[in-house]
Amino acid sequence: MEKMNIRKVVLMFADAFIVFMSGGLASFMLSFFWLNPMIDSSRKSLIIYILINMLMCFFALYVCGAYNKLWRYFDAKDYLSCVLGMFVGSGITALMSSTFNAQPRWQYILISFVFGTVGIVLFRFIFRKTFLTIAVDGKKYQKQRTMIIGAGKACRMILDEIKNAATDPKNPAHKYEPVCLIDDDPDKQGTSIMGIPVRGNTHDIPTWCRKEAVDLIILAIPSLNEKEKKRILDIASETSCKIKIIPYLTEMLADGTDNKPIISQAKDIRIEDLLGREPVTFDSSDVKSYIANKVVMVTGGGGSIGSELVRQIVNYSPKQIIIVDIYENNAYEIQQEIFMDYGRDINLITLIASIRDYDKMNLIFKTYRPNIVFHAAAHKHVPLMETVPEEAVKNNVFGTFNCATLAEYYNVEKFVMISTDKAVNPTNVMGATKRCCEMIIQYMAQNYTNTDFITTRFGNVLGSNGSVIPLFKRQIETGKPVTVTDPEIIRYFMTIPEAVSLVLKAGAMAQGGEIFVLDMGEPVKIVTLAENLIRLYGKVPYQDVEIKFTGLRPGEKLYEELLMSEEGLKETANKKIFIGNQIKIEPDSFLGALQELKEAANSNNSELTLKLLAQIVPTFHHNAN
Repeated sequence: MEKMNIRKVVLMFADAFIVFMSGGLASFMLSFFWLNPMIDSSRKSLIIYILINMLMCFFALYVCGAYNKLWRYFDAKDYLSCVLGMFVGSGITALMSSTFNAQPRWQYILISFVFGTVGIVLFRFIFRKTFLTIAVDGKKYQKQRTMIIGAGKACRMILDEIKNAATDPKNPAHKYEPVCLIDDDPDKQGTSIMGIPVRGNTHDIPTWCRKEAVDLIILAIPSLNEKEKKRILDIASETSCKIKIIPYLTEMLADGTDNKPIISQAKDIRIEDLLGREPVTFDSSDVKSYIANKVVMVTGGGGSIGSELVRQIVNYSPKQIIIVDIYENNAYEIQQEIFMDYGRDINLITLIASIRDYDKMNLIFKTYRPNIVFHAAAHKHVPLMETVPEEAVKNNVFGTFNCATLAEYYNVEKFVMISTDKAVNPTNVMGATKRCCEMIIQYMAQNYTNTDFITTRFGNVLGSNGSVIPLFKRQIETGKPVTVTDPEIIRYFMTIPEAVSLVLKAGAMAQGGEIFVLDMGEPVKIVTLAENLIRLYGKVPYQDVEIKFTGLRPGEKLYEELLMSEEGLKETANKKIFIGNQIKIEPDSFLGALQELKEAANSNNSELTLKLLAQIVPTFHHNAN
């Protein structure tokens, strides 16, 4: 008999015993008050009544669903099923009593029902709280019923750790209770490992989660490729279970030299795990060769991309890092983080300044003489820039123009600008200004030779300031509906480390004038991203958390593109990086148009600013909604 059925049988016998004893206890109490529990009947009739009551209550409990769920998972509804079962069983017995000449007193029926019901409910509650919890450092924890996906070596190691954890309450494996295994190998299905059955394949995950009342799913196949991992996680995310992943542990699994428990290395599923592609990595040797012993400036160094640039640059032994940012809080945070991680001896300068201020930026370039500049400073919030296009132009366009011209003047070796897929056939002000910035960089590359000017373009960055993920998380955590503009809207996504790796690699590969584009795989539906994120919180989309469609925002489009059609596409030595061909910029007309745009922006004329921006960027088709 299976383990779960044995537990049910034990529970049934316990219930029968409790009902029997409640009848005897009720009889004793009435006898104490000099009352015969039965009217005109013998002791034999009383025993028969108690036995029939025991059988009827057991039958009623079964029908009412008191045995459908293991008692450790009982909630208020399940406890009510016990009360209902006892009420129905006691009532049936009372009605049947006349057939065997045993008329119980109403006091006896009531006392027997109360004692039996309290006993059955209390037994489940005490067992759940006492026998199926663990105590660590004086704190009690409920064991988690666990499904392990993958019946291979990692699974065996996890099961072995859980088995051995019985003698070590501080072992993290102590809190797990494995109940079933899942594996796509048909030869393993129907077998068991260390007494835990292999129930089915990955398509059966939701079914067995329900049947086994699973709390936690552990994906224990470290060798999975990203596409297959996403497929399995998509299925697992359909359940309300918490999900953990065993990371790549090939070396540890091969030689067993790592004494750290494998189960303690299981990590919570991240939204990046659902992108469905391998993480983009680059050979960093050439990156180090052009950064080592150089003075490196990062504008917007406190932002999402800028701060990650600083984190990665510091590992390549630069001579000095200059952080330039207008927002002092972010700049301070990354400064303190670097000092904590690397000590205060590191040569890091943090400057609060605006890239709009030409004189201030000139002073910074003159004082620190950077060899390499990563230009990440920009206004990037699409809806906000729609309302004040002149501010987007002042900061993005002419802040970039200031930095680029100063880089050329002070003989900076490489100037790398961060762009966005929204610059391709832009429909919003922010995208149009970034396209104008790309044109400035190409203009500089075509007309000056002291500096290599490069553009890097990629899609949305997971977790960056202003991206959808932090917004969705805040909405879920505060119990508000998750807002998605349109059910069909799609975006390309990458992680912040991937984006920064592209930027650094582009600087190493660049010869000047290129627009580097990352192959970001398949685009992701935003609504799918929202659904998966809700599931990561252990909630059910549209039930526990509402998803509300609000309509496209001003300047927003359903589909982003990564490359303009007229740019073409050229492969590089790295199969994940492509280069867009340069577009010829006519210098005199371009500079004249920029001057007119600057005057319009500085006069805060929004309408004229938009008109002139559209003239400079002919692919700009403003969608103001």
